[in-house]
Amino acid sequence: MNAEINAAAAEKTPLLIQTPLTAAICSTLRAGDMVVLTGEVYTARDAAHRRLDEALQQGQPLPIDLSTTTLFYAAPSPTPPGKVIGSIGPTTSYRMDAFTPALIQHGLRGMIGKGNRSPEVIEAIKKYKAVYFGAIGGIAALTARCITKAELIAYEDLGPEAIRRLTIVELPLVVINDSKGNDLYTSERNKWRIL
Repeated sequence: MNAEINAAAAEKTPLLIQTPLTAAICSTLRAGDMVVLTGEVYTARDAAHRRLDEALQQGQPLPIDLSTTTLFYAAPSPTPPGKVIGSIGPTTSYRMDAFTPALIQHGLRGMIGKGNRSPEVIEAIKKYKAVYFGAIGGIAALTARCITKAELIAYEDLGPEAIRRLTIVELPLVVINDSKGNDLYTSERNKWRIL
């Protein structure tokens, strides 16, 4: 009995992952895996995505190297005195879906947000061996505690929605869409569907 309990507990142990993500790392992750992510991520929301997309379409250089980037769909609140960053939590990811396939095609490996992704994004994740993580909503003050450094990188005029490089330590996440095309929201919903 103890062996069964220990095996069940081992299955629930979060995977420790370090950025930058690679195709090899992404290929090992499965929808439903719990992970803790450490390393660098970049904040980017709607307006920043629009600018990145425009730069790609015009053949201009991007302010970040997509091949080593994990994007966190978030914008921090003002930074309190003595803190690294203000409260920060995930925003709804589908707002970035119009721009995401092109970013993935140009090397983006990881995304962090909340909510479903479009079929086009899921297909791009599968084709280019990327991953979409779900972050916990409603705990923005606690999420900020996982951030040890924050610096402005691009689009300062966007205020909180500017691109920032964050150094994170053990940010808890769940794999929602994996490189095999699996979708945690769909698979879990199907478990409870009454025929």
